[in-house]
This record gives sequence, structure tokens and C-alpha cells, in this order.
Amino acid sequence: MALPPLVHYATAAEYRTHYEQVYCHGTILTFEGIRVHFSSSKFGHMFYESTARNGIKDAFSPVRAQRIDWIKATLEHPIAALFEGWDKTSHQYDASRRVAVVYEDFVVVVAMSLKLDGSLKANFVTCYQADNSISKIRKSPVWSREACLHRLGGTP
Repeated sequence: MALPPLVHYATAAEYRTHYEQVYCHGTILTFEGIRVHFSSSKFGHMFYESTARNGIKDAFSPVRAQRIDWIKATLEHPIAALFEGWDKTSHQYDASRRVAVVYEDFVVVVAMSLKLDGSLKANFVTCYQADNSISKIRKSPVWSREACLHRLGGTP
């Protein structure tokens, strides 16, 4: 599977502009037509990392940011591997969380919910290079629209 090209900008501000134009103000649909919504506040979570390993993301990561276009490509890819996400609060898999994997060990996580008409919509949660957890992710239950709708109280 050919990797999408890396994006190279000189500043974090240029990556933020790209993110806001493509993701926050654009229309991103999964390959099966589910709209994915992005918040501008997610930029720091996605493209910054902790220098002190204390969980506080204080340094911009060009390596993470260069994969900015992998998010859209992963969501739109028709043969993405789809898995249920893990809910660390309840310690169980959650069919309303969807983890998509296409390129290397790069994962994109979205949280599904229902629109007023009962159809699915998604909110972007996170994306990352799952170097240490990809084998566990690939052993997760396969995500299904039916299970997701059942979990959310909708009709398949």
C-alpha cells in the first residue's frame, strides 16, 4: 500500500493552517460516507509531544505533523482495517469507537454518535504511530456498523 506523501512546512503555524483548512473547515467522509468532525483544539494533542514524559505536550513534533495527510487518507481508504476502540475507563472494547489502520502502524480513532435522523456521525479523537500497541490493536474486535448502532441505541 503506497504511503501518502509526508507534508513539509517550516513552522507549526503552517501545519495548523493546513489542519484547520483541510480538517476543521473541510468535509471529511469515511469511505462509507460517515462525516467526521474535527475540532481546532485537537491540533496540540495531535502534533505536540511531551519532552519530560510527564504527559504535558510541550514541544511541536515535525515528525508527527508530517503525517497530517495520513489522517484523511486513512479515513477515506476503502480497505482500512477497522477495530473497536478500547475504553480505559470501563476496561472493555467500545463498538462506538472506531480505530482505522492502513499505513504502517498509523492509527486514526474516531468516536461515533447518532445524528437526529439516526445515521452515524463521527468526531475525531486522536491519531498516532502505534509502534508499541499495534499488535494489541490488531487483535481487537473488528468494528461493525451494526454493533456500533446497537451500542448507540440506533437501528442497523
